[in-house]
Amino acid sequence: MTVDNSYTDIRDSVAKLCKDFPDVYWRELDEVRGYPTSFVQALSDAGYLSVLIPEEYGGSGLPLSAACAILEEIQRSGGNAGACHAQMYTMGTLLRHGNERQKEKYLPKIASGDLRLQAFGVTEPGSGTDTTRITTKAVRDGDHYVVTGQKVFISRVEHSDLMVLLVRTTAREECNKRTDGMSVLLVDLRDAVGSGLTVNPIRTMMNHATTELFFDQLRVPVENLIGEEGKGFRYILDGMNAERILIAAECIGDARWFIEKSSAYASQREVFGQPIGKNQGVQFPIARNHVQTEAAALMVRHAADLFDSGERPGSEANMAKLLASEASWAAADVCIQTHGGYGFTEEYDVERKFRETRLYQVAPISTNLILSHVATHELDMPKSF
Repeated sequence: MTVDNSYTDIRDSVAKLCKDFPDVYWRELDEVRGYPTSFVQALSDAGYLSVLIPEEYGGSGLPLSAACAILEEIQRSGGNAGACHAQMYTMGTLLRHGNERQKEKYLPKIASGDLRLQAFGVTEPGSGTDTTRITTKAVRDGDHYVVTGQKVFISRVEHSDLMVLLVRTTAREECNKRTDGMSVLLVDLRDAVGSGLTVNPIRTMMNHATTELFFDQLRVPVENLIGEEGKGFRYILDGMNAERILIAAECIGDARWFIEKSSAYASQREVFGQPIGKNQGVQFPIARNHVQTEAAALMVRHAADLFDSGERPGSEANMAKLLASEASWAAADVCIQTHGGYGFTEEYDVERKFRETRLYQVAPISTNLILSHVATHELDMPKSF
C-alpha cells in the first residue's frame, strides 16, 4: 500500500493555526524564557498532539509521517515545536510496550489534553549519549520501586504531568549484555515533585525549558513499570528512532523558514543600487541551501515510511536527522550572512531561530555518534568504543 505522506490538508490547517501565534509571540516568550502554554493548548485542542494515538484511545491513529508534517509546518511558520514534540514520541513507548490497563488509564487523557506526557528522562551527567552507563537505579521494595540518582538536560518536566524514565534495575556489571538490566517507569510528576524528586531549571542559549533532576528515594508503584523489567533499553530505542525522525522533520521546517527568509530579504534589500540577490555570491548559497534541504527532506520521508511500515529504521532515522540538521544549520548560517547586521537583531527573528536550530547538531544525538553508527552498522567498520 502506498502511503500519502504529503498531508496537504493537515499542513494547511497547522499553518493557519500558527498564524494566531506570530513571530512577536515567540520573541516575547524567548525574552523571558516563558513556556508557550497557549500554543500547546491550541495544538492539543485541535488534536495535533494526539495524531499517533489510536482511535480507540481517543486519538487520530495516523502514522509518523503525519506527525512529521505537523512539526515541520510549526517550524516553517516560525514557531518552536520543541515545547511539545516529546509527547509524540514518548507516548509510543507506552503504546507499544505498556499493558492494556496502562494504555486505558493514560492514553485517552493524553489524547484529550487532560494529561501531558512531555518528559523523557534518559540522559545523565556521567553517561551522556552512552545510555548503557546510566546509574540512576530503581530498587524493588514491595509494591514500589525506590529510585535514586540524577538526570540532566531533561526538557519540559515543569510543564508535564508524566515522564517516561529509564533506570537501572540491575547493575551493568551484573548483566551479560551492557544493554540489559534497564527498565522503564512511568512517573507521575504531580506526585513525585517534592516527594523524592527535585527539579532544577538550567538556563541555556535557547528557550527549551531544560532541567536537571535529582531522585532521592522516590517511590514509584510497580504497576507503573512499562513492559518487562530489564528490557527497557529496547523500548527506549523504538522511541529514539521516532524522536530522530520527528526532529529531522522539524529541521526541514527550520531550513525552509531560513531559505524563505533569506530569498525574500535578498530580493528586496538594495545595496549599490540593486537587490543583493542579483549577486551570485548572495544568490548561490541560498540556492544551495534549497537543494540540500530538498534532498534531506526525501531522506526524512523515507525514514518515516520505513517506521510506518513496522520496521526499525535505526540507520535511516540517524541519517535523516544528520542530513536535516545540517541542512537547517547551513541555511541558518546563510540567513544570518544574507541579513548582515539585521540578522543579529531580535526583531527579524533570525537570531532566535539560529540559536534554536543549532541544538540539533548535538541533540537528541550528536552528529559524531550518527557517523559512528553508520560506519559500524552500514559499512562494517570496527567500533571505536
